[in-house]
Amino acid sequence: MGAGGRTSVPPAQRKSETETVKRSPVEQPPFTVGQIKKAVPPHCFKRSVLRSFSYVFYDLTIAFSLYYVATHYFDLLSRPLSFLAWPIYWALQGCVLTGVWVIAHECGHHAFSDYQWLDDTVGFVLHSSLLVPYFSWKYSHRRHHSNTGSLERDEVFVPKKRSGLSWYSKYLNNPPGRVLTLTVTLTLGWPLYLAFNVSGRPYARFACHYDPHGPIYSDRERLQIYLSDAGVLAVCYGLYRLVVANGLAWVVCVYGVPLLVVNGFLVLITYLQHTHPALPHYDSSEWDWLKGALATVDRDYGILNKVFHNITDTHVAHHLFSTMPHYHAMEATKAIKPVLGEYYQFDGTPVYKAMWREAKECIYVEPDESAATKGVFWYKNKF
Repeated sequence: MGAGGRTSVPPAQRKSETETVKRSPVEQPPFTVGQIKKAVPPHCFKRSVLRSFSYVFYDLTIAFSLYYVATHYFDLLSRPLSFLAWPIYWALQGCVLTGVWVIAHECGHHAFSDYQWLDDTVGFVLHSSLLVPYFSWKYSHRRHHSNTGSLERDEVFVPKKRSGLSWYSKYLNNPPGRVLTLTVTLTLGWPLYLAFNVSGRPYARFACHYDPHGPIYSDRERLQIYLSDAGVLAVCYGLYRLVVANGLAWVVCVYGVPLLVVNGFLVLITYLQHTHPALPHYDSSEWDWLKGALATVDRDYGILNKVFHNITDTHVAHHLFSTMPHYHAMEATKAIKPVLGEYYQFDGTPVYKAMWREAKECIYVEPDESAATKGVFWYKNKF
């Protein structure tokens, strides 16, 4: 197995970190999407309304319970304990709400139920509550799935070629620079992407997820972009009323900081799924959909894999079958690994180490000088 082997291997038997950077094959795979699908038990593609809603209910119950404890009991604690209690609340609530975000993401893929209207209703409510423009993101994310690994057409975390790096990039290629880059990426990366398309595909003019008439969207999608904006504005108004009633500090503590945690995890998860020394990117001469879909990597977040509904450690299967419910993704991943062989990528490196390594080694992409084909690009860091 490339990049760390199979997830079914116990941690003690997994390949060493030096082996996790073994490059993925770039030749046309010796199997088709149909052959991969045949390896997956048919029930894995079935969506259950009741089961899907059970995860919504479970997550929201935990989120409300954390909110209730924080707002009813933290004030009763002595000051040293309250200073400790709030960061614990922020971390736990942020993780739980990241799970809610993942369910809304599943709605955007029509993986929640057999009814598109129900998926869009649930996704719109959940994403709007987290200040995400649901339809705006749904359409750009769909194009990401259609063009994964393409340097020209992918929508997010599109790596730069060396010639396209900013002048200051070399000054950030050091430990303090990496700390600064990661801090900005994890705190501001998501709103910057939505508002200014930072790290996204270059367009001929300004691209913004809040602009119904922007270049990201087609004419038939524009009305729903207005609806997405209205959902976010409605939640913002609700937050304003809460600030008036309870004060800014209360809203920041109860909602604002957990939302920062959600945004940070969202960016980190996506970044690590698509940024790895073993993953290729392709220009138009080499790219096709299957090769691009396989240019992703599953990661191990420990107990958070379950909290995040396994979006972290079943991402390869998700890119192959994006309408599959998350609760079948683990079974599907185990089924497809023998078919994918070396084309399946898993890296069990602890997330904090992987984040630092990728920030250090994955600065830009270039073809290998000795490569026969110049349409395959690999991450490099030498200036």
